[in-house]
Amino acid sequence: MAHVLVTGAASGIGRAVAEHFAAAGHRLTLVDIDAAPLADTAKALGAAHQVRDLGSADGPSDAISDGWQAHGPVDVLVNAAGIYPSLDMTEVTAADWDRVLALDTRAPVLATAELARRAIASGRTSSVVNISSGAALRARPGGGPYAASKAALEMATRAAALELGPHGIRVNAVSPGFIGVDSTCNPVTDEYATAVSVPPLGRPGSPADIARAVVWIAGPDASWVTGEILRVDGGSGTGATHLPRLGPPPRTSSTGGTTATGTHTPDARRPDSTKGHTS
Repeated sequence: MAHVLVTGAASGIGRAVAEHFAAAGHRLTLVDIDAAPLADTAKALGAAHQVRDLGSADGPSDAISDGWQAHGPVDVLVNAAGIYPSLDMTEVTAADWDRVLALDTRAPVLATAELARRAIASGRTSSVVNISSGAALRARPGGGPYAASKAALEMATRAAALELGPHGIRVNAVSPGFIGVDSTCNPVTDEYATAVSVPPLGRPGSPADIARAVVWIAGPDASWVTGEILRVDGGSGTGATHLPRLGPPPRTSSTGGTTATGTHTPDARRPDSTKGHTS
């Protein structure tokens, strides 16, 4: 039975992660800034909890040290806390930028660093899972600071895995596609949700989809996996299904095959049929 510390655990993906670890019989310490929903989640799961501002300079390391001292060494850290304000680049202020990067990038790094110090000093192994986003690879209007924070988090994940691997500390990230979580902290318009919520697999994702991936990559079945960014997005990262075709749809050729309009399909009966032709 592992001791699992989950940040951003009051709701959404963080809560789903906590629920899945609890169902597997692990001990939990849950961390969030929202006191009432955090207390409800902790009570439902029989977990310890801390109300803490992870965007502060000391919040992340204090969360690890207090959890470690009160409930034993932390075996798994899941950094799920984050914020996604919609900010056009012409409107971004220094305070806006610092707020997003402090919670979405700096907090996971500082929490990981504190966990690593304690694990190395006590000769223990541990596993860290950061929650990234498809935004790390794809910018969108209003999401510049958030996208930058997640891109930085993915590189920090790889850097930490490289340095901490010799100590038996694995560091990975799970990158969700669009997940509707009904967050008052990170509101999403209906128009946006409709536009991005149906990936190639044909259904929206759920917090449980992400939680299952987190539990797997944090656990013993992934013991030789570190520095990886696991995309759990229903295939949305493969491309854009909503864009129009580059050309007309395929048509059936006279020989029974298919070919795009305006292209040449070689005749298999002629050995030289591929030579000297242009479309």
